[in-house]
Amino acid sequence: MIIKKAEIMISAVGPDQYPNTGWPEIALAGRSNVGKSSLINSLVNRKALARVGNTPGKTRIINFYNINDRIALVDLPGYGYAKVSKKEKQSWGKLAETYLNSRRNLNIILLLVDIRHDPTDDDIIMLNYIKESGRKFAVIATKADKINRSEYKKYLDRIRFVLDLDKDCEVIAFSSLKRIGIEEVWAKIESILE
Repeated sequence: MIIKKAEIMISAVGPDQYPNTGWPEIALAGRSNVGKSSLINSLVNRKALARVGNTPGKTRIINFYNINDRIALVDLPGYGYAKVSKKEKQSWGKLAETYLNSRRNLNIILLLVDIRHDPTDDDIIMLNYIKESGRKFAVIATKADKINRSEYKKYLDRIRFVLDLDKDCEVIAFSSLKRIGIEEVWAKIESILE
């Protein structure tokens, strides 16, 4: 996709603040520090559209990004970060759950997992939630620059096994640093939007 415009629309804490564009939305879900902001920046070829935090668990709101006045990328709060209170974790979960349950123009959810590690219990819970919702999804294995390309298949197969994915469910290796997988992620998004 050729990106002519990429900007933040709004940071929302509830449905009354969600933008009313009617555009298809692509939501990004994943653990804190898995690379959601880096993926957004890579997809739109901008260095700092989405702020990459030094501290995991910084995104405590839902950020909506306008892409070409045609689609919205939606950055959901990260989950699984241990150094926040249980009450705060619950509020982030409620925020994401409200969005996922109520948003009609949500077309696909990109579930981000770290390629180097087995998906966590939180990742499995999120994927099961997505499956139960009937939403379309894709799994993006981030930080692919941290392992040798020759090992991708082994790691991607392991992710597929732990998440109990069908063999036809694609898991896309991605690295913002080495710009790996950007075209594949866009191709997946575009195939859903067509």
